[in-house]
Amino acid sequence: MSAPSTRMAPEPVPLAPTRIAARRRAHPSRTYAPLAFISVAVVLFALFFVWPGALGLIYSFSDYRGVGDVNFIGVENYTELFADEEFYQSLGRTFIYTALSVPAHYVVALGIAMLLASSLAKGKTSARVIFFLPWLISPIVAGVIWRWLFGESFGVVNFLIRELGGEGLRWQTDATLALILILIVGTWGSTAFNMLLFIAAIRNVPKSYLEAAEIDGANAWVRFRRIQLPLLAPTSFMVILLTTIGSMKEFAMIQALNAGGPGTQNRLIVQYIYQTGFERADIGYASAASMVLMVILIVIAVIQMRFQDSRRDLS
Repeated sequence: MSAPSTRMAPEPVPLAPTRIAARRRAHPSRTYAPLAFISVAVVLFALFFVWPGALGLIYSFSDYRGVGDVNFIGVENYTELFADEEFYQSLGRTFIYTALSVPAHYVVALGIAMLLASSLAKGKTSARVIFFLPWLISPIVAGVIWRWLFGESFGVVNFLIRELGGEGLRWQTDATLALILILIVGTWGSTAFNMLLFIAAIRNVPKSYLEAAEIDGANAWVRFRRIQLPLLAPTSFMVILLTTIGSMKEFAMIQALNAGGPGTQNRLIVQYIYQTGFERADIGYASAASMVLMVILIVIAVIQMRFQDSRRDLS
């Protein structure tokens, strides 16, 4: 008897481009529906981002003051900007605030996320709602609330300090204390979003890794440092990137809290742009400063992404 012959199943033949196109013509909704959804996003992006950005770039080469004709003056705004000491002071203060704000946001958000994601925590649902409430409050409203809390002569905090026998602090007239207050309010208001990102990432850490490490005798700190923290690296990168950009563009909360005071000692770059463009009515000069800020943000984002890619290649 002869052995039965085995035949290999024929490989599926890929559809020819003409057949794919014919199917799409037969079902036009498969093509038009995605385009319809994408078109809405494209129109909104072009209307609220591309068009204002293009106008800002055009105005940056002019002496436009909000009314009248646009008279182009070349790079005069940029030349004057790079010689402006107030611009460098605002930019330097912005870098200082960002350097202090990013670690504070990261540590607080990660710490709260670890507590809420713990199996030993009680009342996690209520705690998440409480910690998320600051995210729902407008930055302007938050600034006003904290300004009343930390007022020098009428604030609740100084009132309690005096009741305990101390001397009220100069939250509004001392530049260092004013910056510390900005950091506190900024961290309080932005922790919720980063906390949710970390909670979602912590839940995706395989429990088998943690259980195996616990069996091997690793304590909670070692499990966090050796297992959870490395696996949270993509989320950490996203949090640091978003917090850096958000801190560099902080405006509403600071404007309502102390308007960059005392004086201009805590005036960040966006406040400098706002005061130049709207209070001094120098739209062209403010647009040039905005373009410089955009370039700085792009450079920071590219550097962070390159650093993340290099770490991923090494691992």
